[in-house]
Amino acid sequence: MRIVIADDQAIIRDGLAQVLGGLDGIEVAGVAADGEQALAVVAEHHPDAILLDLHMPVLDGIGATRRLAAEHPEVAIVVLTTYVDDESVREALRAGARSYLTKDADRTEIATALRAAVGGLTVFDPRVHATLLAATTAAPPSAGAVAGVADGQSAHIADPPDGLTHREVEILALIGHGLNNGEIAERLFLSNHTVKTHINRIFAKTGSRDRVAAIAYAQRHSIA
Repeated sequence: MRIVIADDQAIIRDGLAQVLGGLDGIEVAGVAADGEQALAVVAEHHPDAILLDLHMPVLDGIGATRRLAAEHPEVAIVVLTTYVDDESVREALRAGARSYLTKDADRTEIATALRAAVGGLTVFDPRVHATLLAATTAAPPSAGAVAGVADGQSAHIADPPDGLTHREVEILALIGHGLNNGEIAERLFLSNHTVKTHINRIFAKTGSRDRVAAIAYAQRHSIA
């Protein structure tokens, strides 16, 4: 797995490069001191993933994440920062980050998050997970939300049909209740790219050609 590391603090950037580069199966393809440099290094080296700080000069991590997601959607973005406030977490995930860690994470946790992100999975630091849970609990239900979907009942079918994962069932339920990709991303704290990937897998597994067919499938299986 080839990665890029972007952090404006040289001691952290170089330390991460040394520590992660010493692990089996990880090659540090390049480093960057700000968001603009990160974009240039990614364009030059085409890594599998980037480890990205949020608060950097020239172009911050949120702006860099948006451009990376748009220009290099194949690169998994893992945020590594000191900030765990609700706004930072939400903005990073909406911009396209797949995982979000704090700088308390050790090298094993960082490497695990990078590998998971490259595989299309999401990993949260426990403090980040707590922040998201608190925000979800405190937030009022959005327009169009249905009680069963809002409280997660639809996502906990004991034996999902046709190889669907619980996350795919959750997204299918939200499709069934009329939410678009952006609304699903916001509700589940995922990027639009991740939601689109899940929906493509849902269509493939359920044999659905479009959202109408997927909704019909959801209704037949009591998902929506």
